[in-house]
Amino acid sequence: GDSIITVQLTEEDKVEDDVVFYLVFTGSTVQHCTSTRKINPGSLETISPGHDCCETVKVALCASREGHPILVVAEESFQFVQDEAYDAAQFLASCAGNQQALNFTRFLDRSRPPAADVDFLDEKVALAFRHLKLPAGWNVLGADQSLTENIPRETLMHFAVRLGLLRLTWFLLQQPGGRGALSIHNNEGATPVSLALERGYQKLHQLLTEEGAREPDSWSTLSHTLHSGDYSVKHHHGLDVYLLTAEA
Repeated sequence: GDSIITVQLTEEDKVEDDVVFYLVFTGSTVQHCTSTRKINPGSLETISPGHDCCETVKVALCASREGHPILVVAEESFQFVQDEAYDAAQFLASCAGNQQALNFTRFLDRSRPPAADVDFLDEKVALAFRHLKLPAGWNVLGADQSLTENIPRETLMHFAVRLGLLRLTWFLLQQPGGRGALSIHNNEGATPVSLALERGYQKLHQLLTEEGAREPDSWSTLSHTLHSGDYSVKHHHGLDVYLLTAEA
C-alpha cells in the first residue's frame, strides 16, 4: 500500500469539473474505495490501498455527478504482490518468543544501516505488519505466556528498539504483550527502555515512557486512519485523498 497510482483518462472521459472520480478495488475478503485528485484534465492521482493478502483484484474507475447515476468508466485488474517488507514482517511475527531466531536478528545491529535506510525499513515493515493476518492469540512475547518478567530473554521489542524502528515499536506497543515487553531484561541486562536511552533514541525513549504518547508521523507522507468495526477511513494529507476499506 501507499504507492501513488496515476490514472490517464481518454478524450471522451475528460469531462466537467463537477464530476468526481474514484477507484474501487474488490478483493476476495476486503473492498477499498479511494477518492482521486485531478492533476490536469486528463490525469488523476490516488494512493494504493494496503491489502490483506497477495492476490489479483478487480479495480473499477467510477464517475459520480450530482443528480446523475454513478458510471463505471473503466475496469482493470490490479495485483498485490508479496515484497521483502512483507516477508520481513512475516518472519518477525513468527519469531515472537523464539530465542534462537531473535538472537540471529542481532546480526543486523552490527552493520548499523544509514538513517535513511532505517527510516525506509521502519515505514515499510510497520505498514506490512498492519496488514498481516496475525494468528489468534498472537503475542509480542511469544506463545509461552507462563514465562515471568524475571526470566532474561530477547523480545521483538528489543529488536525494534535496537534498530531505532519508531513506527514498528509503536505498532508492537498496541499488541498483546507489547507493554509487558518494556520491563523484560535480555541476557545483557538491557530492557527496551534502557536500550533506547543508551543509544540516544530520544523520540523512541519518549514513546516508551511518556503517558499518552501519540503515534509517530509517517516518514514520507503524513496520513491518519480511523477504525470503526469492519471499516476504516484513511486520509492521506499529501494528496488530500481518502481511502475507505471494508471487510466484505
